[in-house]
Amino acid sequence: MSQQDNFGSGFLFGTLFGGVVGGIVGAVVASRVLREPAEEDAFSLADDQEGETGAFSPSEEEMEFARRGLEDKIAQLNSAIDDVRHRLGTPNGQAQSHEDVN
Repeated sequence: MSQQDNFGSGFLFGTLFGGVVGGIVGAVVASRVLREPAEEDAFSLADDQEGETGAFSPSEEEMEFARRGLEDKIAQLNSAIDDVRHRLGTPNGQAQSHEDVN
């Protein structure tokens, strides 16, 4: 009987303790969420600064810079893919040389 009483009191204490800790954590998280501006607000601020159009339109220089950056990343990815393809050459993971093919 003693073990059943210990289990019941432990269970009751655990639920009370978990409820208190959960309530405190929930209140802290909720207060932080309410303090931070939403992403939509940040975008609307950027739109308001651009003028009467209400739409964010990057300059030609910014677009060209972004395009070049993307082209560089694509070239790096293609190079990495070619390297892996060369290393894996065959299904068993050993690259074939041109002499082995003949």
